[in-house]
Formats: sequence, C-alpha cells, structure tokens
Amino acid sequence: MTEESNPKWEGKAMAELPGTDPQLTWNALEDFCNLHKWLPIETCYHVEGVSGQPGLIRYCASTVEEEGVSDDAEKTTTIKWAKEKLLEIDPVQRCLTYQVDENNIGFKSYVATLKVLPISQDGSKIEWSFVCDPVEGWSFQDLNSYIESSVEFMAKKIVLAHNTN
Repeated sequence: MTEESNPKWEGKAMAELPGTDPQLTWNALEDFCNLHKWLPIETCYHVEGVSGQPGLIRYCASTVEEEGVSDDAEKTTTIKWAKEKLLEIDPVQRCLTYQVDENNIGFKSYVATLKVLPISQDGSKIEWSFVCDPVEGWSFQDLNSYIESSVEFMAKKIVLAHNTN
C-alpha cells in the first residue's frame, strides 16, 4: 500500500524599496515581534524566548469579518491568530526564517524566509519565500497572492516610515 502525499507549496514574492538603504529595511524586519507595524494585522507580541534569538515565539492576530452562508445571514467576526517561531536570524546576510506553529488559519506546516537585498545605489528589496503543506480552504494562488500583497504593503510602510524620519 502506498502512502499518498500532497506536494509542498513553494512560493516567493519580492518588493523593491527604492531609496531605502538595505540596513534601514533590515532594521524594520529584524524586530520579529513588531510585525503589526509593517503589515495590516492588529497585534503582534512576544510570547517567549530571547528577543532577536532563534526560539523566540510571537503571537499575531487580526479580527476578520466573514459573510454568512445565506443571503440574510449576518456577518460573523472571527479572530485569526498564529504563534510563530523564529528559527534563524542572520543580521550579516539580513535574513530570517520562521515557522507557523499553533494557529487557527489552517496551516499544518509553513516555513518562510525573509531576506533584504541591496538594489541600485541606495535601494533595497524584500524577498519573502515560503514552503508549506497545502492549506485547507486556500488555493496555492490565493496564498501566493496574499504573500505578494503582504510584501508590497510591508515595503510601502517601510519606505513611508523612512521618508518621514
């Protein structure tokens, strides 16, 4: 009897931050428990572990309104949350890797790497890559699209913060 296996989903998204020094971009991303500053989530905070060290765990959550099933059904409000563990962080290479542990989003296995790379004379680029098991209720295209929009949003917020300082 052979065991059926689902192929892993692998994706990558990138966003450029023209005029934003790679070190400034990295300074924003290396603060693992402040993701809510750069993404449209309501909260992100330190749960356990040493700040900036592998093993650090953060809790991220947002409230989501979902449509009811029937035409006259009311919207329901749900808190979507995840505990995420920092696996690796390298300030010299400007990259970090984390995994989603406990969550109510549908992830069984999800590992992502964020890298900050230099571009042109004074710009940078964020590269967000991931590997995960298929996620119930999502298509690969939905997840990849979400990652693409997230990295674009993150880049815009970092550029805006840099330009106002």
